[in-house]
Parts: sequence; structure tokens; C-alpha cells
Amino acid sequence: MRRFLSPSALFKQVLMLSMAVAAIYPVYYMMETSLKTRQAWTQDQFGLPLPPTLDNYAALLEDGRIPIWFMNSVIVTTASVVVATIVSTLAAYAIARLSFRGRTFLLRLLVALMVIPPAVLILPLFLGMQPLGLTNSYLGVVLIYVGMLIPFSVYMLSSFFRTLPGELFEAARIDGASTLRMLWSIVVPLSGPGFVTLIVVNAMWVWNELLIALVFLQDDKRRTLMAGLTTLRSRFAVNEPLVMAGMFLGALPILLLFLFGQRYFVRGLVAGAVK
Repeated sequence: MRRFLSPSALFKQVLMLSMAVAAIYPVYYMMETSLKTRQAWTQDQFGLPLPPTLDNYAALLEDGRIPIWFMNSVIVTTASVVVATIVSTLAAYAIARLSFRGRTFLLRLLVALMVIPPAVLILPLFLGMQPLGLTNSYLGVVLIYVGMLIPFSVYMLSSFFRTLPGELFEAARIDGASTLRMLWSIVVPLSGPGFVTLIVVNAMWVWNELLIALVFLQDDKRRTLMAGLTTLRSRFAVNEPLVMAGMFLGALPILLLFLFGQRYFVRGLVAGAVK
């Protein structure tokens, strides 16, 4: 006999499909617009690019700034994520597995810091870093990003570390393993999905962050890709297909990172939900 979906199940399927289409369509529109000429886009903004052209991508690469901005984003994102992951791993392990006074208060304080919007920190950070010569430098931006990534990273990793079996730590302690040895030999190998999830989420945020990059990286040669793309509108007189080509180039690395890590990403998201 043929099986039919119940009305509730059908509604859920339609809802999920609609959400998937809503999430994918902006990427599709960005890609197909980038393959049009300015004239073709003006005549039909939502039609297929017939014939498709790569002139917009060629113009971006010929400008010479896109590769520089891209490498700046790679440097800033990699440094921020690596440093934040190392510091957060040590802090999360201490909160999740070590006993000391104030660890619950410390975790709650970090959670409270997560709700502070970055916009309210711009002026104090700028006034504090300007005398130190950290404005318009990679180091200053990386320090800011690391500070903003740590609260969420510690919260997520500590929740993940609590799901690890306590018997493993007791056995390692009986064998004479030190605290750092247990972290390196037990926690890190068993927390692959959690680390992948954290790296993907943090890399997406740093790569797409705009406000801090605009304020603290004012030199055109030091801009990140997203900050540099904001100048395309004035430089190229609002050439929408060209702007879309730049946005697609900016989104492509994060899309690839998410696609390659999506299996571990999903496992890491749900791993800390239950113990």
C-alpha cells in the first residue's frame, strides 16, 4: 500500500523546504547576478544570465586590491581563531573539569559578556588602542576579535567537555597523568566535532565582521575583504553585478568551509545538549 504523509508531517516538510529555499536563494541570486553584465541586469534583474560572463570577476582581479584584501582576511581570521581556540580550550577545560572557587561565577560572567554588542565597545577600544599604536594594525584587530570570541568559545567548549566520561579522567589520574597531559591525550582527541563546530562558527563571524575592520583598519592595503568590498560602490559607480561578484568571492571560502565541515558541525552542535 502507498503511504501518505499526514497533514502535520506534510506541513513540516513544506516548511523545511521553504526555509531551505529561503536560505539558498540569496546565494543563488548573488551568483547569477555576478555572471551578468550591467546592461543585462538592468533589463532583467531576476532572469538567468544568458549568456553568462566572467567579466566582473576579471575586473575585480585586475583591480589588484581583491587578492590583497583576501590575504588580509585569511591572516586576521586564522590568527584570531587559532589564538581564541587555544585560550578558550585551556579556560573551558579548567571550568569543566577542575575544581576551584569561583568557576561557576566565572562561567556566568563569560555568558553575560556574550550579550554585549560590539558597537558599544568601538569607542573605548579605539581610545585605548590609539596611544599603544595598535590602530590600523593586524595585531590590534586580532586582539579585539580574540576577546570577543573567547566568551562564546569557553561556554561552548565547557559544555562539550562535560559530556566526556569521567571514568577516563579517573583512570588517567591513577596512571599519573598530569592535568595538561589529560587535556592533550583525552579531551582534545575526543572533542573533534566540538572543535570543528567552534572553528567554523568563529571563522564565519571573523570573516564576515565589518564594523571593527572598518574602524581599526583604515589603510586601504590593510583592509579585510569585507571592509574592502564596501568601497566598490563608490569606486565602480554602483555596478550591481560587479558588487555581487565581489560578495560571492567573499562568501565562497566560508561556504566551502561549512560544506566540508558540516558533518562534524551538526554533531558538535548537539553534543553538548545532553549529558
